[in-house]
Amino acid sequence: MGRREEARAEAAFMRGDVGIDGAATEEKQDAAEVERGKAREALLRGRTYLGREFLTWLLWNSESGEPVTEYEKVGLTVLLVGRIVLKGVSGEVNELSAKGAMAPYSEQVKRALDKGLLVHQARMLLTHGERAFEVSLDAEFLDIRAAKLPALMSEDDDSQLAERLALTEQLSALVNALVEAFLVVRAGKAWTKQVVPAMKAWMRGEEERQKLTPIQRAANARKR
Repeated sequence: MGRREEARAEAAFMRGDVGIDGAATEEKQDAAEVERGKAREALLRGRTYLGREFLTWLLWNSESGEPVTEYEKVGLTVLLVGRIVLKGVSGEVNELSAKGAMAPYSEQVKRALDKGLLVHQARMLLTHGERAFEVSLDAEFLDIRAAKLPALMSEDDDSQLAERLALTEQLSALVNALVEAFLVVRAGKAWTKQVVPAMKAWMRGEEERQKLTPIQRAANARKR
């Protein structure tokens, strides 16, 4: 085997495409898995539009107060809080920033989304079991820009460091679980036919709601 072939074989092994015996490590993927892989690759390469779609989908999907997905068989709920930044590529307004506890779910933000803007930056509260994390995400690379971990239970310094590292890893896993849930939907046939029309109806206030969501109840309570 020449040097070029050896280099290719080594690169394939490092990517995990082949095992130590040179045989493929995975069977041929079906069409849905291929599309999901392409979406993941685009996201990891910093395709900002896909990150914006993810954050916008998360905003829409979180308003009910129900778990967006599960991680380790426990529901993961999301609540966008505080400052939110919307961006677009055309129109009279291509960037909008809103502040306030309930700003992400305000009618002003929904109208801006309906006109073509997408969520570019957001602060959110992730609740998983008894633990709550606060994190700011940016659509370009989905970097965790700022995070607030749950209160530490350990008392000595070494144990606190280990606990902080474990919580940081859990936060990263929770964000990954949300991305995975989005990619499954984004790569499916229902995205164009069902999800996008539902999101547009939500932006325009055309949804029929028989009862107020937890977020809406909280907003009304603040006004009293």
